[in-house]
Amino acid sequence: MAAGAPADALGCRILCGPEYGTVRYVGSVPPTAGIWLGVEWDDPQRGKHDGTYEGTQYFKCRHPRGGSFIRPNKANFGVDFLTAVRDRYGLNGEQHVQHGTENTVIFGKKTVEFVGMDSIAEKQSQLNQLVDISVRECAVSHAGQKEEIGRTCANIRHINLSKNLISSWETVTAVASQVQNLETLIISENKMKFPSTSISESNVFSKLRILALNQTEITWTEVLLCAPGWPVLEELYLASNNITVLERPDNVLQTLKLLDLSDNQLLDGNQLHLIAHLPRLEHLILRNTGISSIHFPDAGFGCKTKMFPSLKRLAINDNKISQWSSINELDKLPSLQSLQCHNNPLMDTEKNPETLRQLIIAKISQLEVLNKCEILPVERKGAELDYRKIFGNDWLSAGGHWNPEKNKPSEEFLAAHPRYQSLCHKYGAPEEGELKGQQPMTLKNQLLTLTIKCPDKPEQKPVEKKLPESMTIQRVKGLLYRLFKIPGSELKLSYESSKLEGKEVELDNDLKPLHFYSIENGDCVLVRW
Repeated sequence: MAAGAPADALGCRILCGPEYGTVRYVGSVPPTAGIWLGVEWDDPQRGKHDGTYEGTQYFKCRHPRGGSFIRPNKANFGVDFLTAVRDRYGLNGEQHVQHGTENTVIFGKKTVEFVGMDSIAEKQSQLNQLVDISVRECAVSHAGQKEEIGRTCANIRHINLSKNLISSWETVTAVASQVQNLETLIISENKMKFPSTSISESNVFSKLRILALNQTEITWTEVLLCAPGWPVLEELYLASNNITVLERPDNVLQTLKLLDLSDNQLLDGNQLHLIAHLPRLEHLILRNTGISSIHFPDAGFGCKTKMFPSLKRLAINDNKISQWSSINELDKLPSLQSLQCHNNPLMDTEKNPETLRQLIIAKISQLEVLNKCEILPVERKGAELDYRKIFGNDWLSAGGHWNPEKNKPSEEFLAAHPRYQSLCHKYGAPEEGELKGQQPMTLKNQLLTLTIKCPDKPEQKPVEKKLPESMTIQRVKGLLYRLFKIPGSELKLSYESSKLEGKEVELDNDLKPLHFYSIENGDCVLVRW
């Protein structure tokens, strides 16, 4: 605890009990005597007013009740980096270690363990042997004496400084400048001031590969101003920063492989075009960014875009995407292999999640993983054959034809189904017999409740599944590969009717739907491999 306010208290981050805040005013508050700190609290419920007291405005708050006054001796202004390290690792003369939950740190959805959290290995008993350091929630506010970190902790490579009292990027630089081989830096949950002018290149972050700046209130403009100092950065986490607009990174972030913009409400999907030419970007996380559509206007139907040339993994879950056209657009990405897209309004357009999955698989040709579930070749083939059949009548009505010379589907059809022509090239155009009596998709999804058993694998418990009666055997197999995590074996399916006990019927034609075999509610599907 500080007995009095430091000379540079204005703008400092403080702790008062468990509450974090920023000092917005230092001075007297008549008619009371003495010095007061005007604090804007991170949690507005801790406050009492907006910085105005007895008709006089002493400071401003974002929230009308986000501020209050406290005496300086109630404020914890924090400690220097090395003091926190010694306390955290029981190397400060007091042989105790703080026990807690700080042994992991989360980058977006990825959890990384930092060593030496709850117990200290013997080889790390000295500070200069520590490689991974976590001082999360240790009230670090400043770097300490110049060059002391470098002399004391020569081997640090990874630092977790999240949820501390760091109030400016200068403090971060003061720590990092003393760590020669810094590769990972997590400074999330520190409300900081960032530079307002471009930072010239220096050696401070010359080896930094991973940087987490979640919940730091950084803007995209400030990211670009700092970026010249991150010449080899590969992963950048910027979740929950109120970033709404992006700008094109010119000559910066060119080494970036992963970018997390989750929980920032972007103005619109066009903002993505501004970061679309990062040459090495492989993984883009856009969870809960408010986007309602995606489009790549530089490429036509069936063509590949020049945007996001290296993008392999894309997460667009928890957004407002409601049109299939956005899924069609994703097929234009030349390198896309993995997609997460659950919790979008589009997902409500189909009652059956399996049907939805098959449609997405059929629409994006090179996709290998959908919503964290691998797409096996048997599932892709089933999805594409079904798609070709389901929309066959629409294709014919729009000008499609079995004779290639007469096959001229309308622009409208091609816009809605840009892969349809290539699926016809791959499997042949749907035959007339296939399309006869074809019901609209809404009628095709009569659900059957079936019990699925593995008679040769007693350790596998029976499961109950609701499947559309129009689902082909090929698609059922794709579902079962995922359900039972079966390696690339050949599945053999049969079923027992609840009406004909003991009689087993083989499901031997992959292209036939379940209703072809007269399967009914309550029947049991038997799986062997």
